Amino acid sequence: MNRNIIHIALVGNPNSGKSSLFNAFTGLNQKVGNFPGVTVDKKSGMARLPNGQQANVIDLPGTYSLYPKRSDEWVTYKVLIGQDEEVRPGLVVLLVDASNLKRNLLFSSQLIDLKIPVVIALTMMDIAIRKGVEIDVPGLEREIGVPVVAVNPRKNKGIAELKKIIALVSQLNQQKTHLRDFIPLGELAPEAVRDLKGIFPGISDYQAIHYLINHEHFQLGPDLQKKIEAIQKNHQFNHTKVQAEEIIRRYARIKQIMQLTVSEPDPLQKTLFTERLDSLLLHRTWGYLILLVVLFFLFQSVFWIAQFPMDAIDWTFSHFNFWLNNLLPQGWFSNVLINGILAGLSGILVFVPQIMILFGLITVLEDTGYMARISFLTDKLMRKVGLNGKSVMPMISGFACAVPAIMSARNIENRKERLLTILITPLMSCSARLPVYTILISLVIPRKLVFNFLSLQGVVMMGLYLTGFLMALVVSYVAKWFIRLQEKSFFILELPVYRAPRWKNVVVTMVNKAKIFITDAGKIIMVISLILWVLSTYGPPAVMRETARQYDAKAQSHPDQARAIQQEKQAALLQHSFAGTLGKWIEPAIRPLGYDWKIGIALITSFAAREVFVGTMATLYSVEGGKDADRQTLRQRMESAKRPDGTKVYDLATGVSLIVFYMLAMQCMSTLAVVKRETRSWKWPLIQLAYMTGLAYLLSFITYQLLM
Repeated sequence: MNRNIIHIALVGNPNSGKSSLFNAFTGLNQKVGNFPGVTVDKKSGMARLPNGQQANVIDLPGTYSLYPKRSDEWVTYKVLIGQDEEVRPGLVVLLVDASNLKRNLLFSSQLIDLKIPVVIALTMMDIAIRKGVEIDVPGLEREIGVPVVAVNPRKNKGIAELKKIIALVSQLNQQKTHLRDFIPLGELAPEAVRDLKGIFPGISDYQAIHYLINHEHFQLGPDLQKKIEAIQKNHQFNHTKVQAEEIIRRYARIKQIMQLTVSEPDPLQKTLFTERLDSLLLHRTWGYLILLVVLFFLFQSVFWIAQFPMDAIDWTFSHFNFWLNNLLPQGWFSNVLINGILAGLSGILVFVPQIMILFGLITVLEDTGYMARISFLTDKLMRKVGLNGKSVMPMISGFACAVPAIMSARNIENRKERLLTILITPLMSCSARLPVYTILISLVIPRKLVFNFLSLQGVVMMGLYLTGFLMALVVSYVAKWFIRLQEKSFFILELPVYRAPRWKNVVVTMVNKAKIFITDAGKIIMVISLILWVLSTYGPPAVMRETARQYDAKAQSHPDQARAIQQEKQAALLQHSFAGTLGKWIEPAIRPLGYDWKIGIALITSFAAREVFVGTMATLYSVEGGKDADRQTLRQRMESAKRPDGTKVYDLATGVSLIVFYMLAMQCMSTLAVVKRETRSWKWPLIQLAYMTGLAYLLSFITYQLLM
């Protein structure tokens, strides 16, 4: 380690403002990885202190105490207890929520007794003031014995002072000067602690207690493990009794500190706005109705607001393609530019408005505190299908993207519930499905109003999201009988106070998600679009030459039908291309679903990413349509597509069947990869792929047969 760099661990209870402080400290100078051996995010970033010293800030997962239950809490615990070989902080910045001071001081007292340098950043002071809570910050600092600085990371207040205190504490070597225990730890298990410190002479009394409680989770040799077990046996060390006694003493001391330094209003004198709002939003009847209204508004907005920019982007590309086709000479370059690159690019950019609006609205729900209420509200329903309320957060996050949603399931303590959540989260309609839904709904669902104010297309869109959610519950209910993991489940959730959304944060999130979609998904779409252009433009040379010769001869014989014959030629060349040959090969398997060979190609290419469906369609219909299709949008090309018998390809039965298939099928390699990483086995992603593909095929078949 570089001695000129101080390593700072940022810790705190969940929802204490830790992420905001980390961003304020490090700005854009951040990197994200994983802690060694576990799939838990490791965020770190560089900051400069007032004395010119560089600080490496490590954002540790949130935890309520030094008695971990979840995998991410174990990560934080091992770092703080000194059992992580790679992360060894020289100083800890502990975020304490001033509006929940009593609960936060428990964790603070435990860190103090570890005898590591601690600086407390007191957050949420504005909320505490609104609650009528007054905190004597200097008095609190005096009573607990470590520096306390009031900060507001959201408004960048107190950050400079906090950095000054951090620099001062690091220079004074706080670890040597801070000697006072928060509670008399020597009275808890004096003989066992004394003998253990004989084996590990450098540790504090409180560390010794944790070695006695959790030594089997530490990286210690067999001899040391046996010695610790012998100490436990000789002194009849009861970790449950010691832990209970410790917590009782800590809260007794915290009560004294609160009486000396905190002034709180009589709880009977004031009913908080949050409590009044919760009585409505968490009501057993009205709460669910309001939730449905919120979701309905969200999906109506995705269609209604995004319609205008999407139409503008579509119109721009169609006219630009027409202009280029008239400007450039005919040849392979103009062909690949217009039918390959621009067709793929239009399939990316046209859906950016919807993705930005969806992520923006989800960010508003999270920022206001309503998203946590959704978890609380749905816990009873979730338990009936083998999950709990915490499963709702990954499931709702799955509306945006299944990959981070599956990773967020780490905060579910129960292994069975976590595994079930991972298995069903891809059934949530992610933003990658949105382009597919949009183009297909616009083709087969008329653009009209229901009750003179509701968009029928928006109603169908909401129905798709709700159907995916209901299917996830059904699958979880069935799967819970096959996953034989027995473990007690508890649902403990902190409900944050309601706040006005940070509009700057909403805008930044929308822009960042659009960038991610364009760069990550866009790269895949462009590559596949170009590969598909090659496969759909070229084929077996002899067959392609003979097909072209036949139609050229036909055009010479019937010059008055040259335009129609040219279109027939393009369609025939596409059918005889490599892509057409592949599509014809798989067509028998998908014909019962109402799909032709072009849709079959899209099903294959979109396994890389669902949204590739649109780029595939854009490329295939551009190649088939030739120059005459340049004035048409993709929707218009698909709408005019005909089967050999003259019927429309995208009729109601085929369109709805295809929507159902994309709603249920596992067509995302990234999701399978992250499931493998989270479960550390290929067993579960393969099960996921099999059940989702089978379910999609079966229900699409039933849908088509009923509607045809």
